[in-house]
Amino acid sequence: MKYFIIAGEASGDLHASNLMHELKSLDPQADFLCLGGDKMAAQGGRLIRHYRDMAFMGFISVIQNWHKIADNFRHARQALLDYRPDVVILVDYPSFNLKMAKFVKKHLPETPVDYYISPKLWAWKTFRIKSIKKYIDHMYTIFPFETEFYARFGYHVDYVGNPTQEVIAERPCKGEEFTVFTQRNHLNERPIIALLAGSRMQEIDNCLPRMLQAAAAFPEYQPVIAGAPGIEPAHYARLAGNIPVLFGQTYELLQQARAAIVNSGTATLETALIGTPQVVVYHTAGGRFAMLLKKLFIKTKYISLVNIIAGKDVVRELIAHLFTTENITLELSRLLQDDTYRNSMQQAYQTIRDKLGKEKAARKAACLIINRYKNKYAT
Repeated sequence: MKYFIIAGEASGDLHASNLMHELKSLDPQADFLCLGGDKMAAQGGRLIRHYRDMAFMGFISVIQNWHKIADNFRHARQALLDYRPDVVILVDYPSFNLKMAKFVKKHLPETPVDYYISPKLWAWKTFRIKSIKKYIDHMYTIFPFETEFYARFGYHVDYVGNPTQEVIAERPCKGEEFTVFTQRNHLNERPIIALLAGSRMQEIDNCLPRMLQAAAAFPEYQPVIAGAPGIEPAHYARLAGNIPVLFGQTYELLQQARAAIVNSGTATLETALIGTPQVVVYHTAGGRFAMLLKKLFIKTKYISLVNIIAGKDVVRELIAHLFTTENITLELSRLLQDDTYRNSMQQAYQTIRDKLGKEKAARKAACLIINRYKNKYAT
């Protein structure tokens, strides 16, 4: 079968690549055309656009890069028409993917459109459910609470398990000792504070300076930055000077860290599943005014996946005007020095693992896709 797959950021590239691996194991004739990243390319996907040329966030950034976004749409649409896939698989990234789904249904109406990893409609932009119901044939979700959310709108989804849980459980670095890690990366022997500032340049610029200032209040610890794929080392050097930056070792870093400062996103869940105490931060322009707008437009009480899945306060969320160096420093002090506080957070992490279950998400999604379409395209 021919698969046209779109992922618009680093986490999507990872999860799409795992899905592609499973599809190949079930469909030896699998052929992939993709918008995505290096991991998808490594699975045999022919890239027509890299996600680093697609990742624009925020109203101002979208306006400034509108010509690039429009060109990405044109290129993707033409590639789709030329390729004529057997199935289109969309991975998160709703602002782009739902427009592509609409295009598919208009110009290739017999081509099924499946969605792996639902947009976070339960958090905001619930109106997108209309597009989901109209243009998406099957949705494969990764959070158990999404089943009930979609059911309220009369839309059936398949919960396939959480791919992050699977990747974390099978990470190869689980048994590595601290000294081996530090020596391998030319670090000193001080305990580590991990800094995860996001995967986009705009996020990193807004978050990393305050993270560094807070970590500097603890000279007995060494801050180490998790480098995002697609971001040049020179960019980190301009912001962080000689602070170490490790690329491709985020899980290893989190495993060895005493605590972490994490920009809200998938990384908060990864940190929790590894078991590292964390404080979650998120920059928004507008400070207190932005917090007032959040109450109007955001449908969930929390912004971090950790707290949303747990349904309670597990990690501290420092958003908008609360995202200050002083507040981070205070929370870091608790995470580093209060064992009772650390232990209660880590116990709550186990509850989250239990809720997510042990399904192999990519494998289950691939099985559902193959079973649905193998007869339709059998030759």
